[in-house]
Amino acid sequence: MSDSITLQYSWLAKFFHWFTLLLLIAQIPMGFILVRLDFSDLRITIENVHVIVGISIFYITLFRLIYKFFSKSPKLMPKAFFGQNLIAKLNHFALYVALLTITISGILKKLFNGEKLNFFIFKLRIEDNFDLADQFYNVHVISNYTLIVLISLHILAVLFHQIFLKENILKRMTR
Repeated sequence: MSDSITLQYSWLAKFFHWFTLLLLIAQIPMGFILVRLDFSDLRITIENVHVIVGISIFYITLFRLIYKFFSKSPKLMPKAFFGQNLIAKLNHFALYVALLTITISGILKKLFNGEKLNFFIFKLRIEDNFDLADQFYNVHVISNYTLIVLISLHILAVLFHQIFLKENILKRMTR
């Protein structure tokens, strides 16, 4: 195998990456819109879509982590500096934690707020606890802002490699 092949992500890893990105492009603005809407049919509709997309991101992230555990990631680029591998792994780990935390905290916020969640074949409802609902909402919001920062760092790292190190690492996720 040539180096260009060993530096590529698999088609499934690329799918998980780009599909998650597409869902997040819809999901993050939807969350910002939701907090500004008064209670209405439109808000309920947007919130239902927000929950479905969030749960989809959650499951895609779980499948992605399972796949990652059983497959090899590409090697570092030749110009990798000391500590780069650790920084990259920490950022990826934090991205996965944020994605999972956002969904779990969002679901728990809704449940402790007295809402039911439909999980296809059963409805889930737990006893109201508005204090816990508020706490999980805070976790949800903080995790979302953390995710935005982590995504920004991820994009800045790609730009750093492209512009300053002249390494076309974007091709690892696009070809």
